Amino acid sequence: MSAFAEDSSGSKASNGCAETSLERRSRPAVGIIAALFCGYLAVGLPLPVIPLFLHEQLGFSAPVIGLVIGLQFAATVLTRGYAGRVTDRHGGKRSALQGAAACAFAGLLYVIAAVPGLPVTAGLVVVVLGRLVAGFGESQFVTGYVSWSIASVGPQRAGMSMSWTGIAMFAALAIAAPIGMFFYRTFGLEVAMIACVLAPLLAALIAVRETSYAIPSGPRLPFHKVVGQIWREGAGLMLQGVGLSGLTAFASLYFAARGWGNAGLVMTVFGVGFILIRVLLGFLPDRVGGYRVAAISLAIEAVGQAMIWLAPSEAFALAGAFVTGLGCALIFPALGVEVLKRVPPANRGSAMGAFVAFLDIAYGLSGPVAGGVATQFGYPAVYVLGAVCALVGGGLCEAARISQMRSSPSTAAR
Repeated sequence: MSAFAEDSSGSKASNGCAETSLERRSRPAVGIIAALFCGYLAVGLPLPVIPLFLHEQLGFSAPVIGLVIGLQFAATVLTRGYAGRVTDRHGGKRSALQGAAACAFAGLLYVIAAVPGLPVTAGLVVVVLGRLVAGFGESQFVTGYVSWSIASVGPQRAGMSMSWTGIAMFAALAIAAPIGMFFYRTFGLEVAMIACVLAPLLAALIAVRETSYAIPSGPRLPFHKVVGQIWREGAGLMLQGVGLSGLTAFASLYFAARGWGNAGLVMTVFGVGFILIRVLLGFLPDRVGGYRVAAISLAIEAVGQAMIWLAPSEAFALAGAFVTGLGCALIFPALGVEVLKRVPPANRGSAMGAFVAFLDIAYGLSGPVAGGVATQFGYPAVYVLGAVCALVGGGLCEAARISQMRSSPSTAAR
């Protein structure tokens, strides 16, 4: 990442921050991972709450709610380039702290929106501003922490680092959504959104005590050229996201249509498989090569999606969700390892920002596309789409691995 004190060949950067460290850890710094977890709670807490507030208390319809919720996605995608530049020029710590401040301010705007007596239109405007600020904060927050985490272990352990940052974010989302719903139903929006203010502030309090790392020198490419360097890896990541989007958006409807009653377990078993593989095998991309791990992982995801499509029973469908989790677990760190190889050290923050933006786009587009497929062909077809996309992504990764072997015989073992 851009905050590396060493480039991929192990040479030390010539310029750095006021507070730097060249010591490398065997695992990412605990404080960095803990701060990422705390801050990402602010992303999960509003997820079930804001739509209910807009509908139940402000009286807005589903199309308006969908537009408001989607604004954060748009703001996140559009500011990934800025987050990457901040990380490249000032380090992951700076980007992470700026993102935490923005997320806390977004939570404050949500609190203001809940003030009794505020006109409905004014409440909507404040929520919209909150979503935009939250997207701006999330792009810096995630790019900064992912970069900073990799800096704490060095690029040779980048895959393992990305595995741990992913665990922190996934765990935060899983915990935050039910907590946010509980606060909203029990105490109202104000208390739920006060938690959105406190979570990133706690993250900043933890992060400010952690060590910064030197920033590599060298020419910095324009963001569009960085995207041109890493688009293949981004496309593979985007194709992986189709299957996961199908689970989050349509599993409950699929289960209901089949008369199955435990749709709530779908993301639970997915998460078990996802975290299990990241904990046990998170080192694989660094040891055997990113393209190989990504190609195999995408094939496993395709099997899981096919199991859900063809499921004769609820238990078989849940097993398919578990296998999908196994497959999805290592795709981000595996392709992320290859992204870091494709850009100069001084551009790694921008590269990571662009890489994550592909996943943002996948989540933003997959829902409407899958919805059209479900309307035309039924809910099972959503998982045919997921399986096909995973297979196409696996083919791209295998083709990239073969090309890499031909251009660099020393990587043939990978």
